[in-house]
Amino acid sequence: MMIKSKDAIFKMKTAGKLLAEIFEMVPSVIKPGVTTLMIDQWIAGQLKVNNLVSQSKGYMGYQHVSCISVNQVVVHGVPSSQVILKQGDLVKVDVCAAWKGYCADMARAYLVDVQEPTVEISKFIATAQQALQAGIDQAVEGNRLFDISYAIQQVAEKQGYGIVRDFAGHGIGKKMHEEPDVPNFGKKGTGMMLRAGMTFAIEPMITVGHYDVFVMKDEWTVQTTDQSLAMHVEDTILITENGPEVLTRLQG
Repeated sequence: MMIKSKDAIFKMKTAGKLLAEIFEMVPSVIKPGVTTLMIDQWIAGQLKVNNLVSQSKGYMGYQHVSCISVNQVVVHGVPSSQVILKQGDLVKVDVCAAWKGYCADMARAYLVDVQEPTVEISKFIATAQQALQAGIDQAVEGNRLFDISYAIQQVAEKQGYGIVRDFAGHGIGKKMHEEPDVPNFGKKGTGMMLRAGMTFAIEPMITVGHYDVFVMKDEWTVQTTDQSLAMHVEDTILITENGPEVLTRLQG
């Protein structure tokens, strides 16, 4: 796990800030009748304007700048003209982009055209966000890697939700995916020692039902096996001597 230089950190912070600014505008394009391909094309335009380079387009043959996962799709939903959003859909948007060669990776979830969500869906969304924050809070110099994993697992399972085992967060820097993996479940007090200058993408993936998932025939889209609703949120963080710094959230 590489300790990032001041230059690398500056570039990652810039990438994160620019990406977070784009995500501030995403709700304006998530509406009933819009396709996930249209959203991806809009994001592509925003990346270009901000001098950000998609890290997913071209990755292992992937053709899009985002993954857009609807309802029971957990992650890696392929943008499509055939996936048309409707009221009540739970949409997870995931984008990794680089500024001057260094990456930031983030994901956010949105309910389509819902003014007053049910108690159940509100709790589910909030739990994923709380799990993410719990994981980030453990990204402290001197802690162990799986302290992050354990914290995420505890928050989700305490509320009765499943934690996806087959996919994980990861190190990040010059590459979208760097060592080590950051699972969303694990044993407290184990794993590598965390040090200032390390950067991670932390991304809880939780399910209303069982945590089993499968990859569809397109070899990308990951769905819950029982077709239960899934949540995914993600931030890129930097470990500092003063605690974790979230690079993909706007300050103030």
